[in-house]
Amino acid sequence: MAAPTLRVFWLGRRLSLGKWLEPRSSGKRESHSGAQDLLMTQRKRGLFKEIFPAKGVDLELPELLASGAKASTAQTVYCGFDPTADSLHVGHLLTVLGLLHFQRAGHHVIAVVGGATARLGDPSGRTKEREALSAERVRENARALRASLERLSAHHQRFFPNGRTWGTFTVLDNAAWFSQQRLVDFLAAVGGCFRMGTLLSRHSVQSRLRSPEGMSLAEFFYQVLQAYDFYYLHQRYGCRIQLGGSDQLGNIVSGYEFIHRLTGEDVFGITVPLITSTTGAKLGKSAGNAVWLNRDKTSPFEFYQFFVRQPDDCIERYLKLFTFLPLPEIEHIMQMHTKAPEKWGPQIRLATEVTKFVHGQEGLESAKRCTQALYHCSIDALEIMSDEELKELFKEAPFSELVLDPGTNVLDICRKANAIPDGPRGYQMITDGGVSINHKQVTDPESVLVVGQHILKNGLSLLKIGKRNFYIIKWLQL
Repeated sequence: MAAPTLRVFWLGRRLSLGKWLEPRSSGKRESHSGAQDLLMTQRKRGLFKEIFPAKGVDLELPELLASGAKASTAQTVYCGFDPTADSLHVGHLLTVLGLLHFQRAGHHVIAVVGGATARLGDPSGRTKEREALSAERVRENARALRASLERLSAHHQRFFPNGRTWGTFTVLDNAAWFSQQRLVDFLAAVGGCFRMGTLLSRHSVQSRLRSPEGMSLAEFFYQVLQAYDFYYLHQRYGCRIQLGGSDQLGNIVSGYEFIHRLTGEDVFGITVPLITSTTGAKLGKSAGNAVWLNRDKTSPFEFYQFFVRQPDDCIERYLKLFTFLPLPEIEHIMQMHTKAPEKWGPQIRLATEVTKFVHGQEGLESAKRCTQALYHCSIDALEIMSDEELKELFKEAPFSELVLDPGTNVLDICRKANAIPDGPRGYQMITDGGVSINHKQVTDPESVLVVGQHILKNGLSLLKIGKRNFYIIKWLQL
């Protein structure tokens, strides 16, 4: 596979007013093969939910995406990600994967970090206004999201080749074309292209206007800025397709109408389904149930376990949505599952594929080590775990650094770690079998600690009191 190009643009210069509505320069792009059945395949996988406008589904959009024999040019597709937090989460993965499926088919894709739009707050799917973020916080979050998108692109390139020539992956920040513009100039240039009746009719607007809190002007104006994003990318990069979650359809339609009014050209919107919890709640930061993609917020082990624990009734759908596995291979995996459901084959394969995509091979191996150490009481896994992995695995566990003095025994380590009460009660907890070190029960409080048994090769000890209370000991000067 020819290596795809990763281009990152953070444009800082101010666009003059005369370039707000400047027509883009024409130019032909290199054609790519393999995109002809893209729409059909992704609809079979369930990744592409709605396509707008409907008239483009059967003819114009397939022709636009087709290449090879028809010698069509590669298209440009974009999706936006507002930096309302310093990490993407599982709820963002489907739009990222949607972009990457286009890239794999030879098209150029753009991930837009909403450094400007995040200051307003998207009202779509929300019952109340987002908490306002400072400009500096948004910039910090935007830098973090850029790093996340770059990392996902790199993992995609490294671990999931398909033997085809890919399109480019570009990251932009819409603060580049919004932050230094004058409000009056912007309104004069584009405001007349939007009709209030149409904007007010959007479902996201109507639901908020009927709510007790109502809707702020900043939120109301959000769809105008997102529409301008689409127009800007259309003019500068020839972008004709916007991808977004199903709650973004109204904003996508605004962009379509804006571009069509100004240029007479048709553009298209494609939505992907929203991922929900077992209770039906949307996964994300606002709902308080986000599974983050950054390791410092959700460890590879926790991320891996999220997918391993998915129930049978959704596992085939998730394999189609979250992985690059061919549909015939997924069908085979499910057939094997019916013969041996106790092996949890589909869940493990799903967790493996998605964890490798998000955290890379190293993160996947870390997740597997933690799984072995916790659920299979593997001493071998414990011995090769890093301090970071132990802290991630036992997040609530106190972490102590101790010096191993000659003659240090089981009672000493328990007391120095503040794991047992002083006096006879703590002593009895050990003799009663309530203490284990490195998954092995210890009942003799006077037993001297032995390197290789109580102290692992990596200089760590995992102390457990009762069934759930863990303590991590790092030994110094061994």
